[in-house]
Amino acid sequence: MSRQSAYHVFALPREILDTLIPRDIVNNPPSPEQVPPPLPSEQQQTVNGARACNICLGATFPDVDAQRTHYRSDWHRYNVKMRLNSSQPVTEAHFSTLIDQIDDSISGSVSTSDDESDESDAVAALVDKTRNLGRSPSPDETRSSAPQTALTWFHSPPSTQLGIYKVLFPNDLSSGSYLEELRHMQEPVPEGRKWALFMTAGGHFAGAVVRVSRPAGVENEMGKKGKQKRPVPDIEVLKHKTFHRYTTRRKQGGAQSTNDNSKGKAVSAGAMLRRYGEQALRDDIRNLLTDWSEEIYDCERIFIRASVSNRKIFLDYEGAILQKSDDRLRTFPFPTRRPTQSELSRCLQELVRVKISHLTEEALRAQDEAYLASLPKPKPKPTSAPTSADAAAPSPKDLPPKLNPEQEKLREKWIRVVDIVSKGRLDAMKAFWAREEASIGGVDARIPDWVGLEGKGGGETLLQVAAYAGQEEMTRWLLEDARADPTLDVPTDHHHLPSPPNDDEEEDTTLPVSGAPRRTAYDISSTRAVRNVFRRCAATHPDWWDWLGAARVPSVLTKEMEEGRDEKKKVRRKGLKDKIKEREAREKAKEPSPEPVSAPAPAPRATLREKSPGTGPRKLGGAAGAADGVAGLTPEMRAKIERERRARAAEARMQALSGSKQ
Repeated sequence: MSRQSAYHVFALPREILDTLIPRDIVNNPPSPEQVPPPLPSEQQQTVNGARACNICLGATFPDVDAQRTHYRSDWHRYNVKMRLNSSQPVTEAHFSTLIDQIDDSISGSVSTSDDESDESDAVAALVDKTRNLGRSPSPDETRSSAPQTALTWFHSPPSTQLGIYKVLFPNDLSSGSYLEELRHMQEPVPEGRKWALFMTAGGHFAGAVVRVSRPAGVENEMGKKGKQKRPVPDIEVLKHKTFHRYTTRRKQGGAQSTNDNSKGKAVSAGAMLRRYGEQALRDDIRNLLTDWSEEIYDCERIFIRASVSNRKIFLDYEGAILQKSDDRLRTFPFPTRRPTQSELSRCLQELVRVKISHLTEEALRAQDEAYLASLPKPKPKPTSAPTSADAAAPSPKDLPPKLNPEQEKLREKWIRVVDIVSKGRLDAMKAFWAREEASIGGVDARIPDWVGLEGKGGGETLLQVAAYAGQEEMTRWLLEDARADPTLDVPTDHHHLPSPPNDDEEEDTTLPVSGAPRRTAYDISSTRAVRNVFRRCAATHPDWWDWLGAARVPSVLTKEMEEGRDEKKKVRRKGLKDKIKEREAREKAKEPSPEPVSAPAPAPRATLREKSPGTGPRKLGGAAGAADGVAGLTPEMRAKIERERRARAAEARMQALSGSKQ
């Protein structure tokens, strides 16, 4: 993993700059044969029986304790991990250099069991930092599929790589000229190189004008007493400004103008405040650009971080300081956070500090090969001899044919007319046919195979499509008005369609049998109503076509025949109704008639006064068993009988009273 070093992009050491080579796969010069580094004098010759490490480049030890101490050291563990990663081990001096260059220091060469885990973590961190080599955005510039990155890399033998952001170079400069431009960037400028950095997002703004290189000749300036002045820093902030306006709703994000454009203009008080904040932010930024116009004019690079809508604040307005065509404009080539002064400082350090990694040329070559292997492979060209994969692939006949523009237009017309016919839209069909009859080729034209209609193999006529779809009115219009030919054969691909059911009366007794050698539109009609259309047209216009022969219509259907058939249906229905009535009358006659309920005779006076032994006084209306006579009657009949009983009882009492008086 690449890391940031202490090297400044405008102040690289001469000894490193002179050894740099552009890092890319296409233009990678052959590396010289690697000669193993000479071992120290005390390790060049070893006495017999001396102990050595086979991993750490010939390290020898006088005794077992020294060897065990070496195996517990960070140097040995680092080399073991590098060997497991198919990388070359390093010498102890090189390992010490790596330790000095990383930010997180690791332990000394001797470790104890207590802090072994911490040291292992540090060694793992060092391995991660040196495992991957950052590369230029297109290692193989001839491959259009290669991913693009923001860094371009240079190699300094034997094992140092420097990475620099490409936005620092001119836009029109090719990658092959980056090294020459990098060397030119080391030359001092009289006033120093100046950059401008601007960020805006969510109502926040941060801007600065900075000097990123020392002015020419400042290193030799001396103080009044002959002492050298305080050295001028590599980076100096000349101007900076931050401010904030209320432009977005809290925890919802998005500018108010964006919300207005998508959902309509809101009328709330908060929306009005946010619109005012957007306008004030725009005015503040443009006023600041006007105040800094002289400094911006001297800047070599201008970095702007803003959304597409907010970018209009900086560019191409009336009296604008910056124009969209300005070749100094750049965007930050890495993610940024909320615009603040500290974020500007962080981004500036990220831009001017060189990235560094350490990998040997063998490791670089292996990484290049792995990178090339990871790129998508081009599809192989088909060979003359078919393979098993080719057998599983669709044949050229199955693939849709390529159509020219005229065929595409005609295909759209066929798709439309077949859809109209299948759905029975007669009015739409009449309007379409008046315009496109000639371009289609007439009513008897067959659907081309290349139209590719789903469920139709091609070769059908519109009459056959309408008959199979069961569209009665569309079939009649095609036969009588458009004069479609009913004698044309159905394509052989449609022989699998079932024959229409023979649900006609006795006249329709000659329907073709499934599997006939040839079939017509009548044969594939899906309903009896559609088949009757053919028979009526055959009766009305017998001289138009060979209806009973080539058209395979079994019989004609005249108006008299239809009226006679309707009369037979009426007679049949009337007979059925009469039979139903007779059956209902017979069933009604078989049902037993209900017997009338006779009223009980009035009991004599003596009987009414008598009391049966062992029973209490009887109630009005007769004996207790009289209730059995009204069982099963409706409540109305029961009430009527009860009234008659009471009337007779009252009459009997009146007679008894009149007899006693006499």
